[in-house]
Amino acid sequence: MGEGKLERVDLGEVPYLQAVAQMETWVRQRREGLIADRLVLLTHPPVITYSARTPRHELPRETTVPLVEVDRGGQATFHDPGQLIGYLVMNLRERGPGDVVRWLEQGLITALDSLGFPAVRFDTPPGAQSLVGVWLSEHRKVASIGMRIRGGVTSHGFALNISPDLAAFTAFTACGLPGVAMTSLAETAAAEGKPVPAEAAVRAAVAAALGAA
Repeated sequence: MGEGKLERVDLGEVPYLQAVAQMETWVRQRREGLIADRLVLLTHPPVITYSARTPRHELPRETTVPLVEVDRGGQATFHDPGQLIGYLVMNLRERGPGDVVRWLEQGLITALDSLGFPAVRFDTPPGAQSLVGVWLSEHRKVASIGMRIRGGVTSHGFALNISPDLAAFTAFTACGLPGVAMTSLAETAAAEGKPVPAEAAVRAAVAAALGAA
């Protein structure tokens, strides 16, 4: 995929459905050439999102956290204010051929490495549940990715765990992977005896790695 600058847009905590409505507006504007490619960084109040392809037995049977079905790739995941969300609105027809998901994985790996958290991506074996995302040591997942491409324009993006409530992930099958170990920068930092990077530092590292200014 060709390189190109992204416009960085920083928001605070935005309710999930409100953010999705805004994102749909940005997608339309990008398709019409009214805005440039952009990376939107924000957080959400607690919510569990899932796609139409998520088997219902993978969702929580009882929960006080809102459940929202959304039109994106990937399976069920959890968001809360301790997680950095990144929405990518990009015209891939202008950027040329390439794997946007792998590009995003590599960008997040670069960002985490710059913060002192070596990370990896995995190829998904044929016929297996998707391993898309970014992982830290001992096969613990720190970032989930779920995107949609329509009319050549991307939407949705990634969720990077800084200090979310990790227990919330145990109430359902996260990412369609039974038994997956979700982790966070806070959990990893505590185990390694080092400070947790501030959200502002994580935002800056991700934006720099993805070419957003």
